[in-house]
Amino acid sequence: MTEAKRQSGLEWKKRILVAGGCGFIGASLCTRLVKEGHDVICLDNFFTSQKSNVVHLLEYSNFELLRHDVTEPIKLEIDQIYNLACPAAPGHYQYNPIKTIRTSILGTMNLLELARESRARILQASTSEVYGNPLVHPQPETYFGNVNPIGIRACYDEGKRAAETLMFDYHRMHKVDIRVVRIFNTYGPHMHPYDGRVVSNFIRQAINNEDITIYGSGEQTRSFQYVDDLIEGMIRMMNNPQKFHGPVNLGNPVEFSINQLAKLVIAETGSKSNIVYHPLAQDDPERRKPDITVAQRELDGWKPNVPLEEGLKKTVAYFKSLDFTHFRPPTEQYGPPE
Repeated sequence: MTEAKRQSGLEWKKRILVAGGCGFIGASLCTRLVKEGHDVICLDNFFTSQKSNVVHLLEYSNFELLRHDVTEPIKLEIDQIYNLACPAAPGHYQYNPIKTIRTSILGTMNLLELARESRARILQASTSEVYGNPLVHPQPETYFGNVNPIGIRACYDEGKRAAETLMFDYHRMHKVDIRVVRIFNTYGPHMHPYDGRVVSNFIRQAINNEDITIYGSGEQTRSFQYVDDLIEGMIRMMNNPQKFHGPVNLGNPVEFSINQLAKLVIAETGSKSNIVYHPLAQDDPERRKPDITVAQRELDGWKPNVPLEEGLKKTVAYFKSLDFTHFRPPTEQYGPPE
């Protein structure tokens, strides 16, 4: 490497596409990559996201925003692709289930074709939903899952499973350089108040002193990771020099019941909300907890560092800074929470 290249940063500066970049996780990823100096193209169709998540990046010369649906092909010169394009909350992905599975399958195929043509590395943001309602606990990457292929969650669960299949088939057939991460429940600032996730639902309801709605007994469990921990894991996976393609779990192995989460949110917000219970949604998982042994081994000791209480404090502060009247629900189905 020449001294001129070293000083210019050309050896490390990358052209990076973030599909679904205006969503909660995508916007956090874009922010990190832009501030690291990469040229970032944020692509989104704004179905369940909004431009305000990345408006603070528009002043940067190394950031570009494109309105585009990944179910349509796109041609770009690119070095890395992060595919986060798909509604992630049950109410929203069930609103138009055919579009959801089209996004997972056609969108992933189009981005894989782009990766093949550009010789780019591509990372697929998969999900813990590929494990369905697991019969193995905690869930290792070797577990094949327990998914209802014809249920109301299948458009998302099976779509993400098919996307993983496509990733590995493109790798085997076309030598595309792939990475697959399986994301467990994630929360933090810049969540949409009406995105349908359990954390955002509870915080919004608590701030408004509305009843906090729990579906089922509330004894079902989830593992909540703060968004900054996830972004660190994703970037480590993308830039891992080893020939490790995944899949790899990215999540917090500390398990909480939904009842515990509700009580923590009420305490942090100082809310007067009551907790009310509704019937459990179809195919809602009873337990979720990642086995992160592979992530710790392959991603330089990666593990979540932000405990739930600390992350909730930051997230509640963000929600209290919002005027909820400035946000529209992406669909009328922003519940039940996952």
